[in-house]
Amino acid sequence: MNIAIDGPAGAGKSTIARLAAKELGFVYVDTGAMYRAIALYLIDHDTNIEDETALKSALSQININIVYESGVQHVFLDLQDVSTEIRSEKVGNMASKSSALAPVREKLLDLQRDIAAKNDVIMDGRDIGTNILPNAELKIYLTASVDVRAKRRFDELVLHGEKPDLEDIKKGIEQRDYQDMNRDIAPLKQAEDAVLIDSSDLGIAEVVDKIVTLAKEKRA
Repeated sequence: MNIAIDGPAGAGKSTIARLAAKELGFVYVDTGAMYRAIALYLIDHDTNIEDETALKSALSQININIVYESGVQHVFLDLQDVSTEIRSEKVGNMASKSSALAPVREKLLDLQRDIAAKNDVIMDGRDIGTNILPNAELKIYLTASVDVRAKRRFDELVLHGEKPDLEDIKKGIEQRDYQDMNRDIAPLKQAEDAVLIDSSDLGIAEVVDKIVTLAKEKRA
């Protein structure tokens, strides 16, 4: 069984998908982490993403693996654990830009579909239900207001010892929403058969319960 969770940045997709997967006994596939790992590589190697030849050359050098140790996800870029580095705002902004490019999406498409074909999975991202797993048995579109998403991101960065500016984060989220929803390739949108969940006034456990209940109903 495949469950697709789509939605804008900061809606809580990764946290909720991971918890729901654990409760259901599914494999959680964090596509956002994959794109962020690519973005980190492109930043570190000063790659001009507008130069398709340079971009394809860089992508050919990238190897990404996601492993779980004691229930904790670790993202490896080649042999280096980059789980912390990929969560920066700089990497997130680059991921929003680079993930809209065809060579980047092609790099990960087959890997993501292969994992889903072999396992019960929950996969989250921007275009899982509309593009990656169009035949998923359950599709969720998870969103929240911009203000709520900005505050969540602010709190997360503070927790990691950073000193963010809430208004800058809000502007960044609005810009990423626009980029994600208006890109030419696989833009962010709600699939016609997706269940809409607005998490603005819901706790994490409440959203997880909703998804787990929907999944069990589909399986029954």
